[in-house]
Amino acid sequence: MLLSEATERSEGATADRLEELPREMLQAMLEAGRQALDWRRILAKSGDNLVGEVLKHEGPFYVLDHYPKGDVFDPKSHAQWYYHAHDKKDRPGEHGHFHTFMRGGGMPEGIAPAPLPDFAPKAAKHDLVCHLIAISMDRAGWPIALFTTNRWVTGETWYAARDVSAMLDGFEVRVSKPSWPVNRWLTQMLVLFRPQIEALLQERDARVRAWQREHPEVENIYEDRRLEVTSQTPISVEERVELLERRLAR
Repeated sequence: MLLSEATERSEGATADRLEELPREMLQAMLEAGRQALDWRRILAKSGDNLVGEVLKHEGPFYVLDHYPKGDVFDPKSHAQWYYHAHDKKDRPGEHGHFHTFMRGGGMPEGIAPAPLPDFAPKAAKHDLVCHLIAISMDRAGWPIALFTTNRWVTGETWYAARDVSAMLDGFEVRVSKPSWPVNRWLTQMLVLFRPQIEALLQERDARVRAWQREHPEVENIYEDRRLEVTSQTPISVEERVELLERRLAR
């Protein structure tokens, strides 16, 4: 499934949840958004952007390769990420996207992989890896969408949406390579758009269930290459910050 064919959400649909969130959480989201904008301003002073920071020392840029090579991993939080791109016809308007993960050592106690028929326990907890969210970037190096994927896309260990949501607080990247600004920006993005991410994860699970009903002949829907993107929403950091400022000014 192409990115443009995935089920889309409008920003407004999830923004309504702001009325239900505690003020403390709204303030944390606003601070994360302001910091995300600050990192863009700081990089722009030297003619750089977030994607450029990732790729600047990586040599030629090849479709599907991971950047930086070897991915980025924080050994304290067990958060992980990489950047890559697909064929442009599959994702019009996108340069590439970040995939964010939590490895087993950073997962909250009591959380276990979904009991799928083909699940085989890993030898070491570190080998468990859960995809949190993907962030689409435009050619100017700024985010344009969030999306989730089917299991085969990243080779992750599958967790139910509620358990993935419980991992979001632990995504904290505090290492210097390949770029401190990018690592901090990614951390802040998962705070700023927390309600949207949780909604997309719920939609992901619903989409997978619906796909199984629509294709009963498929033995393993989590490996069905026809189902790639499972949920998506466009985003704007600027609009989100403005919305939070208006909400908190009341």
